[in-house]
Amino acid sequence: MSTAGISANKLELLQIANAVASEKSIDKSIVLEAIEEAIQKAARLRYGSEQDIRAKLDPLTGEMELKRVITVVETVENETTEIDLASAQLDKPDAELGYEFVTPLPPIEFGRVQSQMAKQVIMQKVRDAERARQFTEFKDRVGEIINGIVKRVEYGHIIVDLGRAEGVIRREQTLPRENVKNGDRIRAYIYDVREEPRGSQIFLSRAHPQFMAQLFAQEVPEVYDGVIQIVSVARDPGSRAKISVYSNDGSIDPVGACVGMRGSRVQAVVNELQGERIDIIPWNDDAATFIVNALQPAEVSKVVLDEDENRIEVVVPDEQLSLAIGRRGQNVRLASQLSGWAIDILTEEQESERRQKEFQERSALFMTGLDVDEMIAQLLVTEGFETMEEVGYIALDELTAIEGFDEDTAIELQTRAREYLEKLATEQDNERKASGVEDAVLDIPGVTLPMTVAFGKNDVKSVEDVAGLIPDDLRGYTEMKDGEKVFEAGILDGFGLSATAATDLIMQARIKAGWISEADLLPDVELDAEGNPIETPLESDGDTSDNRPLETKDTIFSA
Repeated sequence: MSTAGISANKLELLQIANAVASEKSIDKSIVLEAIEEAIQKAARLRYGSEQDIRAKLDPLTGEMELKRVITVVETVENETTEIDLASAQLDKPDAELGYEFVTPLPPIEFGRVQSQMAKQVIMQKVRDAERARQFTEFKDRVGEIINGIVKRVEYGHIIVDLGRAEGVIRREQTLPRENVKNGDRIRAYIYDVREEPRGSQIFLSRAHPQFMAQLFAQEVPEVYDGVIQIVSVARDPGSRAKISVYSNDGSIDPVGACVGMRGSRVQAVVNELQGERIDIIPWNDDAATFIVNALQPAEVSKVVLDEDENRIEVVVPDEQLSLAIGRRGQNVRLASQLSGWAIDILTEEQESERRQKEFQERSALFMTGLDVDEMIAQLLVTEGFETMEEVGYIALDELTAIEGFDEDTAIELQTRAREYLEKLATEQDNERKASGVEDAVLDIPGVTLPMTVAFGKNDVKSVEDVAGLIPDDLRGYTEMKDGEKVFEAGILDGFGLSATAATDLIMQARIKAGWISEADLLPDVELDAEGNPIETPLESDGDTSDNRPLETKDTIFSA
């Protein structure tokens, strides 16, 4: 807006207000209020900044009314704008508290300073209104794809003209090696709209996983209609992606529908993503089957699930290892993101070596602890015994069922196992006491004697010490060092403690230390008028949504 507009006649003021409101897509009344505020500030410069001066612009005629106001108050704090009741009643006997004495003021002529200041006031008001309008318009459009025109590129960030607003694609949300220039048309995903001190910001992305999902919804009518659901997406933007799909209709092939005739549908998405390769995986509620599919094109020999740790061990033929891992670990990383499972990949040779090593270690344990020859020790391992506790405390008929073991042999083996365990417990208890770990630590639910030995080695000696730990202290954690992931072992590393078990152990220690009560661990339950808990029925509509959990089993799956 030019400064000439401020000193324009009354009709020109209305024309300016209409033009600005139309151009910025904001309410005309906001522009009129901005003009009124600008004139009020300019008038205060002339008549005194402490004056209560008000301007009113008629929206129909453009007539400007300028007045000075003095308000009747009980206690005067500003003599310029206020007057006490007694003094006011000398001039107007019926004056009451809150009454306003109004003095009309002549129109003012705007000089250069007043015009510049008025322009700033009006433009600031217009910008604030425009940002508020943008936020209101776009806050409910998060999750949509929007078209725009590249306005400029600043340090890798792309500013996009959305017509009635501006959005920004930050550098980390762009596709690598994608070159855009001013004036290019671009599609992007609205992933966040928020108000910031400098105004509402619309954040766009071309690297977000849901950008790909929305592109498929545009290209595949079955996805748009909800017949085919996109369960999860994992992307290495600009390089490769995996997407899992599921169909509610058994007669529809979800993968084929997404690929399209001669690959036309998926190719349209690939072209939009600058050649990003896309693997379309059929979703399966069996985690083993789903992960085997997700690791394609690699062939999988065997899969072993560990539900407690949410980890899966995948065995592949030796020649398939590099294919399963992918370049710089890309294939296994995307499969892990897609499934939500941590994936460990071994070759058949590596698995064989590991199993042989475990077999030898367990055989050596039984030979030493039970004082038996190698043949008996290996027989126990072959039958599935892994620990001395299993031998010592398993039902006797489990041992006598082994070929060549009579009842006397089984009793003798159990006796030796228990003697070994008692001797080991005595040694561990002495070690615990020598390291200063208190007896009370053993009373914490979930804590075993071997754990107390590990506590002592890590200077954890009291219930309070255990209560002050966090799960990562017990289980270990991974952090980045010099650009590489490094695992820091926990105090109880090697005990096979799950995240839930570690949390429960620490909470029990805090209860025992008196930091919290058992009631603090109970879930919030809604009570009825009589104080009885209200049971909430489980909702199950059989729907398979994006958040549907993978059902898993402790089994070994052979491909």
